[in-house]
Amino acid sequence: MTNSVANTIHKLFKELHQHPELSNQEFETTKRLRSYLQQANIRILELGAKTGVIAEIGSGSPVLALRADIDALPIDEQTELDYRSQNREVMHACGHDLHASVLMGAAYLLKAQETNLQGTVRLLFQPAEENFSGALHFIDIGALNGVDAILGLHNNPNLAVKQMASCAGPFSANVDRIEITITGVGAHAARPESGIDPIVIGAQIVSAIQTISSRTISGLDPVIVSITKFLGGNTWNVIPEKVEMEGTIRTLTPEVRSKVKQQLISIVENVAISMGAKAELRWFDGPPSVMNVAKWVTLAKHVAKQTGYEVVDFKPGLGGEDFAHYLHVVPGAFINLGSQSQHALHHPKFQINPDMINPAINYLYELAKQALIDLKHNNK
Repeated sequence: MTNSVANTIHKLFKELHQHPELSNQEFETTKRLRSYLQQANIRILELGAKTGVIAEIGSGSPVLALRADIDALPIDEQTELDYRSQNREVMHACGHDLHASVLMGAAYLLKAQETNLQGTVRLLFQPAEENFSGALHFIDIGALNGVDAILGLHNNPNLAVKQMASCAGPFSANVDRIEITITGVGAHAARPESGIDPIVIGAQIVSAIQTISSRTISGLDPVIVSITKFLGGNTWNVIPEKVEMEGTIRTLTPEVRSKVKQQLISIVENVAISMGAKAELRWFDGPPSVMNVAKWVTLAKHVAKQTGYEVVDFKPGLGGEDFAHYLHVVPGAFINLGSQSQHALHHPKFQINPDMINPAINYLYELAKQALIDLKHNNK
């Protein structure tokens, strides 16, 4: 990579970090990305994306897609970086500024070798990953039409710079959301026997659903059932009529996901009935688990070693990632590259180690070239 390209991409990274935008509001980010693509004469596909950019390098088949997310989070940055966020209460606390910059850097390198590419590389600068709507929107507008495989990356603050990790099969969790409404009978707090207390029933439900992971699902299958919101009542001496709860369910496989859902519905409804109340559970499907294809994980690890990365062991986590939607359409893999931060993702003091940018660009560039060759000569 030339100094000119490196300087350009580092400049982009700082600009993106200084000007973060929330999901589906990435209008200035989109303009900036389009400008950088146009500077390199990279053709942009006008598919009607509301925000985000889709572009291509090369020609003909096969077609490999590379994806980077571009949205930020509603967090007030607490770093001392000279390029810290200028947008109050909005921050790139998950490293999507890094992901977009690395993809742009790889695009610049691929463009310089465009005539030698064994097919087409499609660049997906995707909006709205944080609210899990961006990948579905890109799929709806045809971003994967004609694509034979897709690769994506995410920084990992727990890994050192030039460490890479991935795994075949489940990489992240099914991410589902629940809402529970419990309806009892309001009463004076001094005369609870004249009512049906939904707060007590809600507490029973919170306790009972914790048995799903410990008594219903095998201990070998990771499951998290978390109630994160519990609202009921508005004063000290009145038993309310209703309680509202929200939470999240995290699982790795479709089978466990379905079983947890059935058990959860049964517990909520039957605990309420046993105490004379009514309960309604509303389940909202989030992105499914990222299911990496072994072939592409093997290639990603091979190229990592070739480009000076240390490949380390990886165990699937229970975080969510809307890249999973792409893998339900075409095969591919999602990988982690070390960003070596003292603070976790989504923390107000999170910051990328900029030393990872150049190695990550070279890695993604080499991975794209070798993936095209593999697709070309191994029947896709």
